[in-house]
Amino acid sequence: MLREVLEIPAASERLLAQRAAFASVVERLRREEPRVLVACGRGSSGHAGLYLRYLAETRLGLLACSAAPSVFTAYRSRPDMRGVLYVVVSQSGRSPDLVATTEAARALGATTLAIVNDESSPVASAAELVLPLAAGAERSVAATKTVVASMIACAQIVAALAGDGPLAAAVSRMPERLASALACDWSAWSEALAAAPGAFVAARGYGLGSAREIALKLLEVLRLPAIGHSAAEFRHGPRSAVTPATPVLLLRQPDATAGGLDELARDLRSAGGAVFLAGGPDFLAGGKGGTLPWLGDGHPALDPVAMLAPAYRAIEAAARRKGLDPDSPPHLTKVTRTL
Repeated sequence: MLREVLEIPAASERLLAQRAAFASVVERLRREEPRVLVACGRGSSGHAGLYLRYLAETRLGLLACSAAPSVFTAYRSRPDMRGVLYVVVSQSGRSPDLVATTEAARALGATTLAIVNDESSPVASAAELVLPLAAGAERSVAATKTVVASMIACAQIVAALAGDGPLAAAVSRMPERLASALACDWSAWSEALAAAPGAFVAARGYGLGSAREIALKLLEVLRLPAIGHSAAEFRHGPRSAVTPATPVLLLRQPDATAGGLDELARDLRSAGGAVFLAGGPDFLAGGKGGTLPWLGDGHPALDPVAMLAPAYRAIEAAARRKGLDPDSPPHLTKVTRTL
């Protein structure tokens, strides 16, 4: 896992070098002019799909939602998918439910795009359009470099379709920014996790997919009960379960959602909570940046993606500290064969 986390900058650079494949996908999508986007993925890939939803709705003005594979596989329903852009995200491209839903979406009139690491996989074969992640083999059960690459691919596509120059420029700088992010020392949070009975991760908007992704890694790598939640909904239930023993990681990007994160951080800190803030001004301790080391504000749509790098590294270190094997968590496999 650690080796693959350290490969994240190089993997993102390989992804961005696939200019011909990217241009072909964008050209086709411009012609199609979809009216709705449906993102499909399980686990970490589902978190990339959630990130894509926020990008599509805020940058493209395109209504978006997450697919429910059981609608196709268990209930055998066949909704009208004409005018839909169906984006399936997968590292292996071999989960039977993802293959079946991609085939069904295509047969029902959707334009299908597979964002996959294995371009020869069944999911890639089922889709009309394919954007390979080119992340290289990923052997750790816990996906890391492919998750980051998936999110960057989503941002790259949306930036091109939206004609968003600043976002496109920020995407091109991601390999360098990710390399710098890996040098951010989040060991204070890592050490808190090692002794915690549970943990929380919260964010809003573009950061919600990353928050849920980090929580999943706490579950699978540290075997730690964890929840990734919207900061806006944190007071609707999760807040009551927070104690000084349950660390809360807050991901803050510099946009209209930042004020809500600041307010939640103040509230939790005043109640004695163990708050770890990534991004933004340090209103908690003297105005020198967040309570966790960070690079300073970058593009708000990409900062939460870059924050995955130090979070992954901190989780891997916490697992080692607890005597766990972060590479092969029990009861899990690299390819999940659900239907």
